[in-house]
Amino acid sequence: MTYFCSFRKRDNMSKRYTITAALPYTNGPIHIGHLAGVYVPADIYARYQRLTRNDVAFVCGSDEHGVPITIKAKKEGVSPQDVVDKYHAIIKKSFEDFGITFDNYSRTSAQIHHETASEFFLELYKKGEFIEEVTEQLYDEEAKQFLADRFVIGTCPKCGNEEAYGDQCEKCGTSHNATDLINPKSAITGNAPTLKETKHWFLPLDKHEDFLKEWILKGHKKDWKPNVYGQVKSWIDDGLRPRAVTRDLDWGIPVPVEGGEGKVLYVWFDAPIGYISATKEWAEREGKDWEPYWKNENTKLVHFIGKDNIVFHCIIFPSMLKAEGSYILPDNVPANEFLNLEGNKLSTSKNWAVWLPEYLEDFPDKQDVLRYALTANAPETKDNDFTWKDFQARNNNELVAIFGNFINRVVVLTNKYYNGIVPEPSDYSQVDEETLAAVKAYPDVIASSIERYRFREASQELMNLARLGNKYLADEEPWKVIKEDEARTKTIMFVALQIASALATISEPFLPFTSEKLKSILSHSALDTESSWEDISTKDVLLSAGHQIGKAELLFNKIEDKDIQAQLDKLEASKKANEAANKAAEPQKEEITFDDFTKLDLRVGTIIEAEKMPKAKKLLVLKVDTGIDTRTIVSGIAESFTAEEVIGKRVTVLVNLAPRKLRGVESEGMILMTESPEGKLVFVNPDANQDVANGLQIS
Repeated sequence: MTYFCSFRKRDNMSKRYTITAALPYTNGPIHIGHLAGVYVPADIYARYQRLTRNDVAFVCGSDEHGVPITIKAKKEGVSPQDVVDKYHAIIKKSFEDFGITFDNYSRTSAQIHHETASEFFLELYKKGEFIEEVTEQLYDEEAKQFLADRFVIGTCPKCGNEEAYGDQCEKCGTSHNATDLINPKSAITGNAPTLKETKHWFLPLDKHEDFLKEWILKGHKKDWKPNVYGQVKSWIDDGLRPRAVTRDLDWGIPVPVEGGEGKVLYVWFDAPIGYISATKEWAEREGKDWEPYWKNENTKLVHFIGKDNIVFHCIIFPSMLKAEGSYILPDNVPANEFLNLEGNKLSTSKNWAVWLPEYLEDFPDKQDVLRYALTANAPETKDNDFTWKDFQARNNNELVAIFGNFINRVVVLTNKYYNGIVPEPSDYSQVDEETLAAVKAYPDVIASSIERYRFREASQELMNLARLGNKYLADEEPWKVIKEDEARTKTIMFVALQIASALATISEPFLPFTSEKLKSILSHSALDTESSWEDISTKDVLLSAGHQIGKAELLFNKIEDKDIQAQLDKLEASKKANEAANKAAEPQKEEITFDDFTKLDLRVGTIIEAEKMPKAKKLLVLKVDTGIDTRTIVSGIAESFTAEEVIGKRVTVLVNLAPRKLRGVESEGMILMTESPEGKLVFVNPDANQDVANGLQIS
């Protein structure tokens, strides 16, 4: 008999989805913080919606107009266009290689974006939605230019962080104007800026307070994530103020009205319009109409962002859309918190990051391992920590030992017993029926988590389906049953193959490369129709008897300790480089007189013998030819040098230091050492010229 379970049709109010992922700045490559916070959850959501056969436009693109771009260009001595061209190519390829399935990955330097952003500005301008004001802005007299946000550094007026930027404090997350900073300094020259009058256009956010209170604080109190809702509420409760939409810069989209000469659209105004222009570009290429994806009430708009972008996507961009009047508003903005790395905050400037291009090179064909590790430990409601040991454990203990192990056993046994042909089942036992019913329930369980943006929870339910398969095989033991009951073994293997087929489909949003490989092993391409999400719940049979599957291939391989240590060593090198770069010279000691200095008798010497001090970790016992005698000196250099490598070393010796016993050995002097930026001891050597003989005084 066949066991049927009730299938509840998911309550999708809309069949059309516009899914956006935050536009990455093109001043550097993508790292794991970006992936965990935005791009992996967005891709899981988009892939899931496609599997449910919904109409999806998943768009993103490079944000190429921010001040960070101009700063990067100045540092590298190139044009801003050179910078964005370089990193746009790197980022786009990384996303493709990692399997992020954007329907369109555009860029804000594209003509279609310039046109779209200009038209949007003009529409609001014509409607009188802007305030035009002459205000005082920070100006660098030496650089002869107004200072945009990231060209100003000062003390945050809220938390006291002395390295806050002109638009935002990255320590407390507060957004502000550059003129709000305490003791501002120009990031170009380091000078204190002056105030100078300039004309700009402002979006009066205070005008939209009532709308935002109604739409978010009342309308989305229950369905938006608490971290998002809380930050938005805090902003609104503090009172909103007009915010400039233009800036005095020469890199960006020119302000398209009279008086806008020498000014560009502020990047926060320009960038979110990039979602619209990317959709237009995609629709034009595909022969579609773009407007339903942005202007039809039956479309569900979802923004995937990090928590540092909440204010822009939940207050400013919706206010812009509302002011324009013809656009839909986001149904949800499931922003994630931040991902730390090995206990420390990710820092691109300090190279404390795992860069996606480097990961793809160091771990070829392991895209799904990183996707799974980041999803299973996603910073959905609080900051989380990525560690390489957890990454290794997720792979070895879950992907290899649970998911991969189940699939390998099923495929190997099917080939061993039936030459890869799905066997004909007999009557199902109660265990079989319960197992198949449980499999049919998983799409709804996982879908419920995905639709509530709980991707971490969803990934664990996927792994639970693989656990179900392992338990079923372990309990039913087909390798034993086949010796006594061939018909029962066929049923066991048939059920196990149904679980494997369900995993091939349901894993696709989370493990797309694995899903593709598993579908190939199970010969899904030979099935009548391409599998969809709901097939798992609605079809009685996913792989029919007589279907030919392929040979076994390992889906995952163990990651060895040496591979993890290599990554930890790379981070340790970054830490030491940062310490060296930030290490300040020791302050000057107390002043001495020339007479004090002349008391020191410094001589050139040569180490002629050396041995390790017994039971002492740091000490070497040296015999040194000082030119006036041969003496014993005990030196704490054993952690930096072996006894063998210091023999013959020419050194600087303080010979008139009072003798001192160390572990029973009398030391008669001191060898001068210093420390490298990496913390390694270095000899303060006399000139290597052989004319500098032992015993010569140093003065």
